[in-house]
Amino acid sequence: MSRYVISLGGNALGNNAEEQKALLKKVAKPIVELIAKNHEVIIVHGNGPQVGMINLAFNESQSTPDMPFPECGSMSQGYIGFHLQNAIKNELSHRNLHKEVAALITQVVVDESDQAFDNPSKPIGAFYDELTAQSLTKEKGYLMKEDSGRGYRRVVPSPKPIDVVEKNMIQTLLKDNHVVICAGGGGIPVILNNDSLEGIPAVIDKDFASAKVAELVKADYLVILTAVDYVFVNFNKPNQKALKDISIKELQEYIDQGQFAQGSMLPKVQACIDFVKRTKGKAIISSLDSALEAFDFIKGTIVFN
Repeated sequence: MSRYVISLGGNALGNNAEEQKALLKKVAKPIVELIAKNHEVIIVHGNGPQVGMINLAFNESQSTPDMPFPECGSMSQGYIGFHLQNAIKNELSHRNLHKEVAALITQVVVDESDQAFDNPSKPIGAFYDELTAQSLTKEKGYLMKEDSGRGYRRVVPSPKPIDVVEKNMIQTLLKDNHVVICAGGGGIPVILNNDSLEGIPAVIDKDFASAKVAELVKADYLVILTAVDYVFVNFNKPNQKALKDISIKELQEYIDQGQFAQGSMLPKVQACIDFVKRTKGKAIISSLDSALEAFDFIKGTIVFN
């Protein structure tokens, strides 16, 4: 039996609640297959599009008060966690597997002096044309940046995770043989202020949060599921090459060469390096469509020490 932390991207969860529920039925199948093989499973999901939509719905409405960003993050944890919990529990029942699934509202500690607060970079929410983006900056004070030629999006700070407040609760749930969904959207960012926890407006990258959770629960494997079967160097060029088994030293060399895009593959490979450096485990990056093969190490970029 091995312990897996699985990281699911928020962009893979659909554009609305109904689409998300349909997609998660498919996502649940390989996860339950892994559970059926008697492995322990912890799931972390993204929320970039979803938390932005929640924040926008409150802050653009004339009839509701503005909603602070940490509260928007907790709402996204709740409804995405519910959909994941529901999909996995239903698939377990169809397989006659008797396990409980717990979606845990999770706070993740960050450092208030993290440089990310001086340089917001995490895109959230919908895409806008330049004029609308300028209007939102003027009216709401949002920082808007152009995102990969697709339009303008709001950006917020993305500090690194230091600790997970509910880590002992996660361990207890695992000990009792439950499937755990935690640190949704990278976790609700909190800081320590006079020995009290206080929410702070930010979005933690879910891959770094997944690596931190995996480190704290002593996972054997961190699996990041994304849009491609492998990490590539020289991506989309005639000489592109898929990386299969690769050491953290080799992967760092490719980072130093600027091979990975800041807003897509770079945080994933950095999160894998962080996890492998700090543990005896391995990390895998592959696609949602190839999840079963990734869990069995047949497909995907496998990162080792």
